Amino acid sequence: MEIASIQAQLSAQQQDQARKPRVRRLTSAPSTMAHDDAIYLDNWRRRIESVGNMNYPEEARRNNINGSLRLLVAISPDGSVVDIEILQSSGHSVLDNAAIRIVQMAAPFQPFTNEMRRTTDRLEIIRTWKFENRASVY
Repeated sequence: MEIASIQAQLSAQQQDQARKPRVRRLTSAPSTMAHDDAIYLDNWRRRIESVGNMNYPEEARRNNINGSLRLLVAISPDGSVVDIEILQSSGHSVLDNAAIRIVQMAAPFQPFTNEMRRTTDRLEIIRTWKFENRASVY
């Protein structure tokens, strides 16, 4: 009876685990990643830079506000943004809000490759964003 109870508990845990999304986090330099991950991250970065540089916050430029922040962006396999979270604030709400707005404007991102879909249900990209005087982002 006790063995059957333990087996039922293990089965329930396995089913719970199978239902959880497979989350993968990219935080390092592309040279240390799998090829598909490195390409995806580079494409994501270029898109963010392009949209960010075209939409640099005017208030920050006008008032010479600059700084860095750490942002987590969670992406689903179809390229849509699932979540955006500020992990470390720049100390300036204008910059923090601009980073969130830039991600929203740049979305959706490219869908995951077939290889990425085999292992990942949600991709979390954590990067440091730099808003500098010369009006560039990232």
